[in-house]
Amino acid sequence: MATTWVADVGPENAHWLATESRTARLAREYRPMDIGDGRISLSALALGASRELGEEEDGYITDDGEGLRIWIGDDAYELELV
Repeated sequence: MATTWVADVGPENAHWLATESRTARLAREYRPMDIGDGRISLSALALGASRELGEEEDGYITDDGEGLRIWIGDDAYELELV
């Protein structure tokens, strides 16, 4: 069974992450997917690719005491394992 994380980032951010972010240009299995209703999903491979982004890039991932989050600008969105 595949491991997937989901975050509610809003419709504009979901579209941007899936189509315009640096990881959106990678092979399909490494891309965030816009799953509708302002949500994105990331496979384990997509999560790994997003972890490679620097803090100055939208879509980067942090995993700390606050939880697993994806960042767009100054806003962090919690990623939940589904």
